[in-house]
Amino acid sequence: MTYITVVINVVAMFSIIVGVLLHSGRGGGLSDMFGGGGGAALGSAAAERNLNRITTVLALVWVITVIALGLLLTN
Repeated sequence: MTYITVVINVVAMFSIIVGVLLHSGRGGGLSDMFGGGGGAALGSAAAERNLNRITTVLALVWVITVIALGLLLTN
């Protein structure tokens, strides 16, 4: 059980990093690196909203796995 939780934690961690880097900040972020036009085809506001939701869910998964690992490793 501990190993599965660690794998989920690491996958969520790297996914959060990618999600945050894809956000368009003041300078456009790495999302401009992949053409920038792909977001326009989906509607940049909708794509950004979905990216916010995905990043938030991944952050929640990461926090839950950190708490679960804390509980699993203390017992």
